[in-house]
Amino acid sequence: MNPRNVSLESVSRRDFLRTSSTAILGGAIAGPLVFTAGANEVETKTLKVGLIGCGGRGTGAAGQALSADKNVVLTAVGDAFPDRIETAIESLRSEHGDKVQVPEENRFVGLDAYQKVIASGVDIVILTTPPGFRPLHIKAAVDAGKHIFCEKPMAVDAPGLHRVIAAAEEAKRKNLSLVAGFCWRRNNAERETFKRIHDGAIGDVRAFYGDYLTGSLWHKPRQPGWTDFEYQVRNWMYFTWLSGDSLVEQAIHSVDKMSWVMRDVPPKRAIAVGGRQVRTEAEYGHVFDHFAVQYEYEDGVRGYIFSRQQAGCFNENTDHIMGSKGYCDVNGFNKIHKIVSGGDTWNYTGPRNDMYQTEHDEFFASIRSGNPINDGPWMTQSTMMGIMGRMAAYTGQAITWEQALESKEDLSPPSYDWKQPLPDPPVAMPGRTKFT
Repeated sequence: MNPRNVSLESVSRRDFLRTSSTAILGGAIAGPLVFTAGANEVETKTLKVGLIGCGGRGTGAAGQALSADKNVVLTAVGDAFPDRIETAIESLRSEHGDKVQVPEENRFVGLDAYQKVIASGVDIVILTTPPGFRPLHIKAAVDAGKHIFCEKPMAVDAPGLHRVIAAAEEAKRKNLSLVAGFCWRRNNAERETFKRIHDGAIGDVRAFYGDYLTGSLWHKPRQPGWTDFEYQVRNWMYFTWLSGDSLVEQAIHSVDKMSWVMRDVPPKRAIAVGGRQVRTEAEYGHVFDHFAVQYEYEDGVRGYIFSRQQAGCFNENTDHIMGSKGYCDVNGFNKIHKIVSGGDTWNYTGPRNDMYQTEHDEFFASIRSGNPINDGPWMTQSTMMGIMGRMAAYTGQAITWEQALESKEDLSPPSYDWKQPLPDPPVAMPGRTKFT
């Protein structure tokens, strides 16, 4: 296939395999503003950052960006809500002082704030709004020639992902860095552990089990004057058009680690169960509170992802990889990275890092060096795998990779109008909800 004309409409498992194997780093120095000067100027130029999405993750990512490079400033911010903007600026200024240089005219409010941030003269954008807006924002930033850090996931449905993969290819042509917030890919211990697995430490991988079991999350009660649209955006996790549901928004980290272990080869199909067992109140929108997905690969390998968001239950976030010669246990938060094979046990004892900071350290280093990072192939594949698992759980059907890619289900609202009526979608009913 022509790597300059890729869309998910024509990306088969074989095509995804081919594009995922391409080098992440590469490209000549051309195009973006930071590469038009001489080498010394590129190294010393002040990089201007724009933050789009001023919630907790956005504020954290902006802080890591400001810590990643000695000559970087935050010059523009945007959010749907003004209160989020002021809170973010105050927090960042308390930690980073004069690296936060956001005048009143560069504080943009509304659903079109992303356009204004991008047009404000920044070199880099941080995209941390609810995932439903991600395809629109990535495309706009690439079109404008901006380097991008974007939080996971990349989309909530296949049509949205079509747009992201096309934008990722355009970013490659423009020599723009496009870094994904799949943070475990930048964790030292996971990198070394999974490298050993790829080098044959446990033989051939036979199965992967990953769990992401957590308690229930926050909810913001509806206030007088809030429209349907504002209420849903403020409680974005509980609406699939905004979050993709918890499998796609949160447990996607486990899906991504599974894909990484499997060398980013797409699965053949997914079978899943899930439901809304405990969080049944209207305040939780229409999303499920648990999922269990089996991913099947061509060679008979199976991947299993279990996730749950229910209060009062056992919590865990682990990965277990079974091989023909041994096994591997991973619990990143508890710093367990163990490989057992042939009577020998290896434990990771190397340097620990802040993976969230490393994301930005490597991102900024790539911009300074003129060797842009492009996470496009694998970040879109992992996102598609999460969407595929949700499709299987919502419908109760076995969903193939090709079916998932060709899905025409577009979760976007009829329009992006604050005042439009936007009733809660119905809760999916496996066996009754149809695949589209």
